[in-house]
Amino acid sequence: MTVRFVLASASPARLKTLRGAGIEPEVIVSGVDEDHITAESPGELARLLATLKARAVMATLTDHATILGCDSVLELDGVAYGKPGSPDVARERLRMMRGRTGVLHTGHCLIDTSAKQELRELASTTVHFADLTDEEIDAYVATGEPLVVAGSFTVDGLGGPFVTGVDGDYHNVVGLSLPLLRRMLIEIGISWPQLWKSQMPYRYDETVASTYDETRGGPARAEAAARAVDSLLPKGGRVLELAVGTGIVGAELVALGNLVHGVDLSEPMLRHARIRLPGHVAAADAAHLPVGDRRCDAVVAVWLLHLLDNSEPVIAEVARVLRTDGVFITTTEKTDASRYADGRGPNELRTQDALSHLAAVAARYGLVLDGATAFPGPRRNTGQAPTYPLVRFRRT
Repeated sequence: MTVRFVLASASPARLKTLRGAGIEPEVIVSGVDEDHITAESPGELARLLATLKARAVMATLTDHATILGCDSVLELDGVAYGKPGSPDVARERLRMMRGRTGVLHTGHCLIDTSAKQELRELASTTVHFADLTDEEIDAYVATGEPLVVAGSFTVDGLGGPFVTGVDGDYHNVVGLSLPLLRRMLIEIGISWPQLWKSQMPYRYDETVASTYDETRGGPARAEAAARAVDSLLPKGGRVLELAVGTGIVGAELVALGNLVHGVDLSEPMLRHARIRLPGHVAAADAAHLPVGDRRCDAVVAVWLLHLLDNSEPVIAEVARVLRTDGVFITTTEKTDASRYADGRGPNELRTQDALSHLAAVAARYGLVLDGATAFPGPRRNTGQAPTYPLVRFRRT
């Protein structure tokens, strides 16, 4: 049985943890305002926030799915600490934490819409902090990392040397407890290896391909994506779309006056794309394109790079096929795109579609970041619509 597994969290650390364990989730950010939620204890706060996130994402879906919501808070002296949000707050918290011990609580909420089950669990891990110097704290805050993570620290990033030990599940400190998630999945009738099979990138069967568009926003999201991509494209050129899928975005780009060719590894998806883009799609790996050097005016990748373990081979291939002054347009991780738009320094420890990572890798192949935009997704029941950032790199 194919399982649609959704992660209701924007956390790159949680996504990386799941990927490292063999699961490639679909990420849908909940939009829950964490700042105005209260609970009787830090642990209950983490569990409540995880539940609200999972329920908010569930309300946006029109097809069955298994949804995981998570949220973490650090408890110190009975007080819950989430993301500090500013350098001054982060600096104050780290000075308070140094040389002490806290408890990292991560709430987990798993909702299975097919089985009509909702499970809510809490995992708690004791964390021992090093006695940091003021200079170490100032340097750490300057990296930006502690500003965007619960408790103002990471154990798997730049903050790792400042954690002297953990008592309990290490992964829970990173963002989610894998053993706890496994037990929760078993309770609703899903085995862990079943998710390996369901979430393998590019292995879409015909059942998934036939419902792919409607479960991901349908024509409305495709039209919005195409308009945003078109705003960054050179006019009248040859466009190559990577991971063209069912061709729903490519067809909209054609309707806007672009000449589009597409490639994908999934034959079931390509069968649908051939109807929308007859004679203009082919089976190919984005890291080994059947295109000559400097032949494309533009290359487009919508919702591809986050699926990859290593995006560099794809970026290198994009640079090879682009003409001088050609452009590469791709979706990117929302949190990093927001940092870029705000003029803040990006965190280097991000996933494969992270703006900081993409900019660094692209620069090695003569691609320079020179534009950005965004497009809206389907409006949720709350009246809010998610946004999907796009960035443009130009071949020098």
